[in-house]
Amino acid sequence: MIRRFLAAAVAACTLLPAYTAEKAQPRAVAPRGPLTADEQAVIRLFEASAPSVAYITTERVEVVGLFQAALAQGAGSGFVWDARGHVVTNNHVVEGARTVKVQLDAGRTYTAKVIGRAPDYDLAVVKLAEVPQGLKALPLGTSGDLKIGQRVYAIGNPFGLTRTLTSGIVSALDRHLPTTEYRELGGAIQTDAAINPGNSGGPLLDSAGRLVGVTTAIRSPSGGSTGVGLAIPSDLVNRIVPQLIAFGRAPQPGIGIVPSDPDLVARAGIQGVVIARVNRNSPAAQAGLKAVDREGKSLGDVIVAVNGRPVEGLPTFAAELDRVGVDNLAELTVIRDGKERRVKVKVVDLGR
Repeated sequence: MIRRFLAAAVAACTLLPAYTAEKAQPRAVAPRGPLTADEQAVIRLFEASAPSVAYITTERVEVVGLFQAALAQGAGSGFVWDARGHVVTNNHVVEGARTVKVQLDAGRTYTAKVIGRAPDYDLAVVKLAEVPQGLKALPLGTSGDLKIGQRVYAIGNPFGLTRTLTSGIVSALDRHLPTTEYRELGGAIQTDAAINPGNSGGPLLDSAGRLVGVTTAIRSPSGGSTGVGLAIPSDLVNRIVPQLIAFGRAPQPGIGIVPSDPDLVARAGIQGVVIARVNRNSPAAQAGLKAVDREGKSLGDVIVAVNGRPVEGLPTFAAELDRVGVDNLAELTVIRDGKERRVKVKVVDLGR
């Protein structure tokens, strides 16, 4: 019985068509023409610029608990400023750093030292302990003639992914960028080029490969890119960085007043800067500005505009003085006893 079953099964199998395995072959690659002119231009831009972009890593000591400390690591981006080994980055990238390491295009890591910081502008300069041959600075452009809609490119190290290129447009100009407490930077560039944590301090380039900004912040509830990135304009960078290299600090534009607490001013429903004290022999004193009466009988002068540009509070006032610049005259619009008047005051460097 079993033998007849097996014989029938074998006979049935011999009636099936034979299976022949096909030899696996890769698909043919479809030919394409040359890259478009736009693609070739972007490739050239990246290849020319990337060697000047730095990957910066830091170590800082952070207090943990009452009697313990731990080493915390940070990372960001930067770019070569000159052939002497100066590298520009954001202040917040290197602030409080115990050690700073800079990795350049060739992959070698160099020890660097922070030689200048400007917290009010979120800019810093580090200098390589050993300057490699052939160090090349990025070409410098002007941010003064940027147009909304023009193409820009960011190169940096988001999330530690080195030499990342993203592109976008100039989305807006003259944005305000908070830097330190009660301070903000005016004239910031807004772009939709993808900027993420780790891009901070990297260059923003125009289509000619020129530096037009330093990427510094994103506005995002998730912490990731949402198409709203901010950059410090290159005209400001070109003014501050030489000061940091030469003196280790940047000018602090002011007129010699002590402003009232902005929170108290806002709660009182006052728009502008309320003067709490006028320093003796200061430009503000020479211009006849008046502070709050200590007995509460008079509010004194409230600064509501600088050169015709509205001042909403202390951050915008500081930004407008920076726009005017040290050793230049600013026309202040002030209100005293309900009456508006204009006063010209010299802007000085408060750090001198």
